[in-house]
Amino acid sequence: MPPVTTALIVANVALFLLQSVVPGLIGPFALWPVGTGGAAPSFMPWQLVTYAFLHGSVLHLGFNMFALYMFGSAIERVFGTRRYALFYFVSVVSAAVTQLVFAMLSGGVYPTIGASGGVFGLLLAYGMYFPHNRVMLLFPPIPLPARVFVTIYAVLELFLGVTGSQEGVAHFAHLGGMIGGYLLLRVWRASPRRPVP
Repeated sequence: MPPVTTALIVANVALFLLQSVVPGLIGPFALWPVGTGGAAPSFMPWQLVTYAFLHGSVLHLGFNMFALYMFGSAIERVFGTRRYALFYFVSVVSAAVTQLVFAMLSGGVYPTIGASGGVFGLLLAYGMYFPHNRVMLLFPPIPLPARVFVTIYAVLELFLGVTGSQEGVAHFAHLGGMIGGYLLLRVWRASPRRPVP
């Protein structure tokens, strides 16, 4: 595995293990809505990144790390280590900002955790750079071209986010990760001095 993807997976697993030893870790490092008051922790700037290294369960961690390995390894080889790291963290932060905006509009007061925002940014990049590679759906197990797979996932996330039919999942954060990644790719492609491979 390439180095940044390896480091991200190791960091996520290590912090998940640390969560079991220090249960209060999630409180100050999860992403909380701006203006949270009362007994809930307040929003702090570092949460724009730290939330992406926390997970709610082994299954949550497992799915995100598998996707990070599957899509991140290929994208890191395309971008190189520095650009890949920047792309991942831009996706993470844009997912966080999107989630904060949605929380303000909906009035929801709950923490957001998980690497999904960064993973969805990588998923978008994978669909753009490897559009014809086959990706297997889990349910049902049907192989699809990557660009079709990404499109289906984006539409599904939008539908679930708008309808609110799957509680406890930050669908708009997922979309925010994709949007942030896409905008960064557009900036890179528009810069003659720093072309994207």
